[in-house]
Amino acid sequence: MRRHARHSLVALVALLFGTGSTVGDVGGCGADAVDLDETSFALARKRLDCARCTDCSLNTQRCTTACDLHKPSDVGFPPYCKPLLHDGEVCLHALQVASCSNYAIYVDDQTRAVPIECEFCRGDASEPPPVFGDSGR
Repeated sequence: MRRHARHSLVALVALLFGTGSTVGDVGGCGADAVDLDETSFALARKRLDCARCTDCSLNTQRCTTACDLHKPSDVGFPPYCKPLLHDGEVCLHALQVASCSNYAIYVDDQTRAVPIECEFCRGDASEPPPVFGDSGR
């Protein structure tokens, strides 16, 4: 009988801690998933790029564009990409805390890289892999 009670207790604990939202499930806490507005994200990214370029003394064309109020952002999403607001927040946070040496790679004019947190979409098999979070313009 004692063994049965122990198994029941283990099962109860597993049930209590094993149920709930899936890790990464944005709507798991009763909140609806919200699409990321491309225009708002592009503007936020442009401002952040300018601030980080200035802070890190980076002088690339991307930095020049980011700090020019008269030029549009060169950030965009591939046509099939539909990121969520949370995705954009995670991306901007990763960029905010990146070291200057990493940020230099993110705004490099020749071999620009994108942090994994900004890879909103994994790509469409019918198209070549895009540079995520970056329209490449």
